[in-house]
Amino acid sequence: MTHHTLYSEFKLKNINLNNRYIVAPMTRISANQDGKANETMQKYYERYAKGGFSAIISEGIYLDESYSQGYENQPGLATEEHLNAWKPVVKAVQRHGSIMIAQLMHAGGQSQDNAYTNETISPSNIPPKGEQLGFYGGSGAFQTPKSMTITDIEQVTNSFVKSAVRAKKAGFNGVEIHGANGYLLDQFLTDYLNHRNDQYGGSKENRLKIFLEIIGSIREAVGSDFIVGIRISQIKVSDPDHKWAEGEKEAEYIFSELGKTSLDYIHVTDGDATSPSFGENSRTLAKAAKEFSNLPVIANGKLGNPDKAEELLKNNEADLISLGTSALANPDLPNRVRNNMELSEFDFEKILLPLAYVKDLELNMRIVQ
Repeated sequence: MTHHTLYSEFKLKNINLNNRYIVAPMTRISANQDGKANETMQKYYERYAKGGFSAIISEGIYLDESYSQGYENQPGLATEEHLNAWKPVVKAVQRHGSIMIAQLMHAGGQSQDNAYTNETISPSNIPPKGEQLGFYGGSGAFQTPKSMTITDIEQVTNSFVKSAVRAKKAGFNGVEIHGANGYLLDQFLTDYLNHRNDQYGGSKENRLKIFLEIIGSIREAVGSDFIVGIRISQIKVSDPDHKWAEGEKEAEYIFSELGKTSLDYIHVTDGDATSPSFGENSRTLAKAAKEFSNLPVIANGKLGNPDKAEELLKNNEADLISLGTSALANPDLPNRVRNNMELSEFDFEKILLPLAYVKDLELNMRIVQ
């Protein structure tokens, strides 16, 4: 075996991971209509644990019976019923030696289906760019969201905290705050979506404020022994070419401030995790996160090739590797690579599009970052 770093142990918080492979969070839309996790989801996540992934990050889980839901059939952690429905899923993963982290997500203005309301909210009443995703049931432009009040912001923070506590009670090993891909927290960080003139808008310092408040509030609620991470990106579901206005300078500020918090890791995602993220000869997003935050970093973005992933780790640009489409195509990828077995290529046409309206476990293969 030539991929020694990929198969070396790594200590995340107080847990020893037996390799560096993690399943990335992927929208599955296979929960019950009421947001409860189910047996199909249990089998889906369990097969990654059987396949050798050391950790699995769940799909984005909505937080409350209000504005947070983003998709039909998205799972929730908004109620005790949701909490109890997740328990067998988490146990199924953990009994194979993997850990499971719940990704907590508020869709904000990028929501395209919500069982609890027909409205969306965002820092300002500016709709996301682009159009809704047809294979998730949406169509046409995103609606114009309601501009959030200070009370709304306080309620969102409270929803993140309560969901984190439910995740801990459900047996998850930790939570990941979804601050990426154009969802609510990323909308605060994005200059063209955040036109607020209060303490949550304007400067990059103000636009990052809600992140820092949520991180601090979650840590206070879950205690020091529970993993708390965050996902960050420049790219969005609705704007895949977006870059931070100040480039590497803005990255330095964001990651430096996150590094001062009680976070246990930063998870970054980019179109290609090994490509410069801020222009020619600049750092990758993963390298920027690692150097500026001094926290463990999970890298995501076209890292299914084990040689490519190994090189990123050996260059000390990341500590862990998360896989999305490569994991869908190869649920047992860590075991395959370890045993020098051939990997299957991800085929969007074959795996996704013909199967957009079915629920069978083997056919339900829909994905978005």
